[in-house]
Amino acid sequence: MMRILAISGSLRAASANSRLVEALGLVAPPGVEVAIYAGLGDLPHFNPDLDGDAPPAAVLELRRQIGLCDGLVICSPEYAYGVAGTMKNALDWLVASLEFAGTPVALINASPFSEFAQPQMRETLTVMSGEVVDAASLTIPLQGGKMTAAEVAADPEMSARLRAALEALVDHARKALTSSRV
Repeated sequence: MMRILAISGSLRAASANSRLVEALGLVAPPGVEVAIYAGLGDLPHFNPDLDGDAPPAAVLELRRQIGLCDGLVICSPEYAYGVAGTMKNALDWLVASLEFAGTPVALINASPFSEFAQPQMRETLTVMSGEVVDAASLTIPLQGGKMTAAEVAADPEMSARLRAALEALVDHARKALTSSRV
């Protein structure tokens, strides 16, 4: 069983990005578990002074979840032409994390108008030694964020694109695991 951790970079209750994250679990192929990380709002503001021998519990849980996954999906909005602050905060807590390095990452977005955050996030993830998987990264525009996760999963085109992204991420993760054992 491959475990994919999915994170929505939005705290908004009606977030289109969160609906895409939820839909991932509904369209996952057999043998793939999609776990949703829901602790983004619990993370304290990043402070290197707190990242010593006993980081905050919410940070330890994020790192634990990253350590348990075979791949990571980040589905985050763009705010003011940049990465959403809550998402950037989570990434900052992972910079020194041994659990994150080498993790295959898919970047998914719910807005066709977002053009700055994805390249910024890609740059940050690359510096952090993450492996952004191009074949698993895409934009799936949601109609004003009004579709539910079930409606996204029921839409033939959207579900096919999400499933293909998951399959590409899982394929990349499997190849990475195989090559690390050789």
